[in-house]
Amino acid sequence: MAMMMMNLKRAATSAIRALPAAPSSTGALARHLHGSVGESKKIVGVFYKANEYAEKNPNFLGCAENALGIRSWLESQGHQYIVTDDKDGPNSELEKHIPDLHVLISTPFHPAYVTAERIKKAKNLQLLLTAGIGSDHIDLPAAAAAGLTVAEVTGSNVVSVAEDELMRILILMRNFLPGYHQVINGEWDVAGIAYRAYDLEGKTIGTVGCGRIGKLLLQRLKPFGCNLLYHDRLKMEPELEKQIGSKFEEDLDAMLPKCDVVVINTPLTEKTKCVLAVIELYKFQFFQYRVDLGMFDKDRISKMKKGVLIVNNARGAIMDTQAVVDGCSSGQIGGYSGDVWYPQPAPKDHPWRYMPNQAMTPHISGTTIDAQLRYAAGVKDMLDRYFKGEDFPTQNYIVKEGQLASQYK
Repeated sequence: MAMMMMNLKRAATSAIRALPAAPSSTGALARHLHGSVGESKKIVGVFYKANEYAEKNPNFLGCAENALGIRSWLESQGHQYIVTDDKDGPNSELEKHIPDLHVLISTPFHPAYVTAERIKKAKNLQLLLTAGIGSDHIDLPAAAAAGLTVAEVTGSNVVSVAEDELMRILILMRNFLPGYHQVINGEWDVAGIAYRAYDLEGKTIGTVGCGRIGKLLLQRLKPFGCNLLYHDRLKMEPELEKQIGSKFEEDLDAMLPKCDVVVINTPLTEKTKCVLAVIELYKFQFFQYRVDLGMFDKDRISKMKKGVLIVNNARGAIMDTQAVVDGCSSGQIGGYSGDVWYPQPAPKDHPWRYMPNQAMTPHISGTTIDAQLRYAAGVKDMLDRYFKGEDFPTQNYIVKEGQLASQYK
């Protein structure tokens, strides 16, 4: 594993040095976003496949089979709607449609990695939509340089993710999983659970990033009687801060040693992710591979309180993969839980699958049925506005006709 990571880092470093400087988005010639009324568009959606589960719930809209529930609507207006779950590599179904698609819809839960190479091939591409929140599967500087528009359904699953984070905190704090495993394995060993099970009351919880999800999490933690801290580039309004009962920590490295639980709620940006390089991996699959030198590396983890619990539903690439494995193995990290990996779907040999004291799941926190209804409606609304030549809600834009949103610069 260590040798593989070293070789990947060397390859990535060489690739980065060879790359030309990215053109400024302010100088990009925006592709004409809105076609004339009635003009047929080719729209491609990439979603996870549900198989036998697709028919079990009529509101299960986020899967490939149900395709956000917009097929009839799109086709009735004369548009072509191609849906697939096959997204990686030069022979994938998605790759076949790259040259002539106009709109690509994807989700953070089964992301279609939109690299600079794919953007260059996509001569007709105008709009990239994320059904959900989080567009880091897209090379945003390349999209901006090409004059594209990138948008997501802001706010669509913030409640879903905040509730999931609270659940994960409790699962780790109460040492729930070993007890569950005892039951299904026919065992009964109270001591094997109780020796590291704690109350949440009185513990210090710190969120790294305090946007919509972070604030909702803190609000839900308040009744538990915790000491609530937050680190963010923006301080809350004093009234809201008082209402939640939280304290602003300007210095991240000063906050972390105080925390019994650290929750990652920061987006994956150039400041939080590792170095980008486009290299070939796993049988000709191309990804924007992030060299594993995340915002939370071995050094930063070593400065946290010993036995710290970490919840990460933000993005896997924010963490140094091996540093998390080592921390869980040594006891520096008392428990790690989250639903985000890199890449996604996570390969079978991903080390987080096998490390001790983890409560990992596939990427599910933001794709509850309630969230699916919200982000399906949001995608339909933006497509309708796109066909009519109207602007989207301002908060949905990540890149607007070549202009990158400030938080992603």
